[in-house]
Amino acid sequence: MPKRIALSLTLAVMGAATLAAENWPQWRGPQLNGFSAEKGLPIKWGPEENLAWKLPVPTRSGATPIIWNDHIFLNVALQPKDGDLELWAVNRVKGDVLWKSPLGGGNNMQRKQNMSSPSPVTDGTTVWVMTGTGMLRAFDFKGKELWVRDVQKDYGRFGLNWGYASSPLLHRGALYVQVLHGMKTDDPSYVMKIDGKSGKTLWRVERLTEAIQESPDSYTTPALLQHGGKTEIVITGGDVVTGHDPETGKELWRADVLNPTNNRNYRIVASPSIAAGLIIAPSRNNPLVAIRPGGTGDISTSHIAWAFERGPDVPTPVSDGQYLYVVVDGGVVYCLDVKTGSVIYGPERLPPGTYSASPILADGKIYVTTEQEGLTSVFKAGPKFELLASNSFGDGCSPYCLSTVAISQGQLFIRSSAHLWVIGERKK
Repeated sequence: MPKRIALSLTLAVMGAATLAAENWPQWRGPQLNGFSAEKGLPIKWGPEENLAWKLPVPTRSGATPIIWNDHIFLNVALQPKDGDLELWAVNRVKGDVLWKSPLGGGNNMQRKQNMSSPSPVTDGTTVWVMTGTGMLRAFDFKGKELWVRDVQKDYGRFGLNWGYASSPLLHRGALYVQVLHGMKTDDPSYVMKIDGKSGKTLWRVERLTEAIQESPDSYTTPALLQHGGKTEIVITGGDVVTGHDPETGKELWRADVLNPTNNRNYRIVASPSIAAGLIIAPSRNNPLVAIRPGGTGDISTSHIAWAFERGPDVPTPVSDGQYLYVVVDGGVVYCLDVKTGSVIYGPERLPPGTYSASPILADGKIYVTTEQEGLTSVFKAGPKFELLASNSFGDGCSPYCLSTVAISQGQLFIRSSAHLWVIGERKK
């Protein structure tokens, strides 16, 4: 075999292996959409089945575990109702804590969430973490703090009814951070870009809204849209979906479609995502809207691809590019044609429970976890609903499991109020 052909085959195999064994660098994973290309993942597990190891954690958190090779990063509250916050770096090989770095005090409960809800984000060299108290910090992988920002001190107190919970979006070395609020403040909402190396604000733009009472509040995380050779930052909240220039923050387009009845309590929790070239924008159940990219100005009527009346409140939908899988908070599942919005199946029932974590799609299966007992259901991706398994760790996972499942190198990472659970055998 000629050397050039052999080298090409070797590189192709290495590339396939890289795709098959991924890191999980931020809340929505390597592709920012809740999808993993990994194969051969566990379907069944329990306290004594398919468990690699578990690590005790102090209390609940909505933050997803972030994984980069041998490092796992956790945003941790030390007490459920008050006390301090920390960033933990966990040794993936041994399952113990490598280091802990303080993120500040002021933790408090806002209904069922606390101030550790934003997920960290990493590029493999630096890890950034935001807290619900507005502290934004950067660390290297040895735990050295590189810089710190107090967003509330710089730009005013957060005014969300249930506490700040948005995660930063990392793109090309910069963090995109949204503060969309209005229930408890008259200050305007805003979006900003922060340099990942220095922590300096590169731009900050106000995001105007006519939403009233609680409806300006948004707990979502920005999405990254790449279309026609251009990149846009997509933000949902305050009744609208907006696209922003990542270089300047300028608003490029706006769709006023998320609260058609001008409801006073239409805060948004489920985040936007990109699927099959469409912007998928949940609201508070109704509507779930798909928007075609490429518009400018007001696109409220011109670029709406479809809308669905029975969307989620909290869990962000996930797609494989053909179907969109919607898990409603009460455990009802719908499968839609992602391009047309046509219902393929649903409503179908998952085991009873409250579903606040978002579904994750990998290996032809969808994984989604209940708050109660951390019961994780696994159902088949595709046009026919088939529940493959429902897995619980028992009493050790009660009472809350708010965090979305993470996937890396053949393993599942499930975070409860009692432990970080690592499922399956690692594949390097």
